[in-house]
Amino acid sequence: MASLRKTKNQVTFSGLIALVFLLFTGLCIVNKRAMNPNPLIHKQLWLGLPIFSSMFGNPEKKTIGLNSSLVPSGSINDASTTINIVDNNVIVEGEGLEKDRPSKFPSDTPGSQTSVISAENDEREGHLDTEEDAPFFRNSSLVLSNSGGSPTMAEKPGENPQLKVPKEEEEGSSRPRNAVGTYKSKMAENEKNMCNIYSGRWVKDISYPLYESSSCPYVDEAFNCQDNGRSDMEYQKWRWQANDCELPRFNATDFLERLRGKRLMLVGDSMNRNQFESLLCLLREGLSNKSRMFETHGYRITKGRGYYIFKFMDYNCTVEFCRSHFLVREGRIVRPTGKTRPTLMIDRIDKTAPRWKRANILVFNTGHWWAHGKTAKGKDYYQEGDEVYGRLDVLTAFRRALMTWGKWIDENLNTAKTHVFYRGYSPAHFRGGQWNSGGKCTGETQPIFNETYHDSYPVKMQIVEDVIHQMRTPVTILNITRLSEFRKDGHPSVYGKHLTELGEKRTRYQDCSHWCLPGVPDAWNELIYSSLVMEKRGNHN
Repeated sequence: MASLRKTKNQVTFSGLIALVFLLFTGLCIVNKRAMNPNPLIHKQLWLGLPIFSSMFGNPEKKTIGLNSSLVPSGSINDASTTINIVDNNVIVEGEGLEKDRPSKFPSDTPGSQTSVISAENDEREGHLDTEEDAPFFRNSSLVLSNSGGSPTMAEKPGENPQLKVPKEEEEGSSRPRNAVGTYKSKMAENEKNMCNIYSGRWVKDISYPLYESSSCPYVDEAFNCQDNGRSDMEYQKWRWQANDCELPRFNATDFLERLRGKRLMLVGDSMNRNQFESLLCLLREGLSNKSRMFETHGYRITKGRGYYIFKFMDYNCTVEFCRSHFLVREGRIVRPTGKTRPTLMIDRIDKTAPRWKRANILVFNTGHWWAHGKTAKGKDYYQEGDEVYGRLDVLTAFRRALMTWGKWIDENLNTAKTHVFYRGYSPAHFRGGQWNSGGKCTGETQPIFNETYHDSYPVKMQIVEDVIHQMRTPVTILNITRLSEFRKDGHPSVYGKHLTELGEKRTRYQDCSHWCLPGVPDAWNELIYSSLVMEKRGNHN
């Protein structure tokens, strides 16, 4: 009996201790709420939840009242709004959730909407290990992005976390909008969504090149520097490495799987043909039977032909090149003398545009043909409607041409079926002149290692960004300009032609614009692959 009485007293004493603890916790919460009425950021309340859950009621779901006056209008604005914890997720529920916004989502049901906030400690998704680092415990603002509903976290000392609704998308926009947004930690956002894959450095990699020019039959003479007598090999051994994240290693077989049943088309000038040949060689390495890849008309790649279709039989996909120097239409006008002269119709899309509609992935470029000759002078050359301008500034003409291209893209492509890339301007490295005035780049065998080095950002790229920003269609800018600026060693220079019978080089002009293959364009294609992989994972950057 004495033993039983002792045990009973111990249980009573333990219960009193638990009761005192709960009362103390409640007083702390009340005191904190008096100082700051938003309960979400208080660690005491969060830590108290498992205790209350284990002692009272259903441990799998508990409800916390939310003071609606603390949340901005348009997100949660009804006193009946609640926060629930279900399977480690915080669920915000109530009739007032986003009720000020028009219901345009198929999943919306009148009077009840829900947002899911992930609170699970999952290292793979970038979630933090401790409650100390959980997003709600920081003085941070959670802001939904306009591309997929994930928030960015901008730390603002002294402010409480707020759920901010993204701005309304423009009417008619094809970009998806979701009523449910998954909130991730700041670490996850930085690692996945905020990584600038174009900010980085070139690192030596002994596993490069990814193919040999001697084994790839698609490298034409102008880019086959090794076959043309270039003896150094170091320019083939560099891989682009982003500063803030690891890029997916190029996998030709995986790339082909992503292309299965699709058409990838590069549209532009000879710089895009340079990239096109690189891509063919890279993908060819993923084939066990190389004969299952071929040009559908049997054409051999040369600069004289403007359209190629390479079929990959085992994947039922094609990789194509469509030449378009300006992306707008080249024409001719008849002079009073009866003779004709060339013009560039900057208000009309290029005549090859019907082919573009067939592609699932499009990679556009233009730029180099705007830099010299009649295009740069702009005299009696640019045409809009029936008017040929006596003189028009080349940058003005370039902008109007890009706007014509952007308008065509917006009006003719189904973004649910087509992914559009625009590859940025590829820099040249002439010393002592331009391509036709004695400019040279011969003897360059190493990249530029100074990471702070950069030439002035091309005005044409600023125009490209301005035009794309105004488009309705999502366009991925493959911004290879700066990373290519470091590679003064990668051009053919005097190795763009075969040796003559006398063993002499044809050195009238050096090519410091295009690139040797294997070489820099391989990195451009690796970045296309990285973009496709990261987008598929929901980590579009």
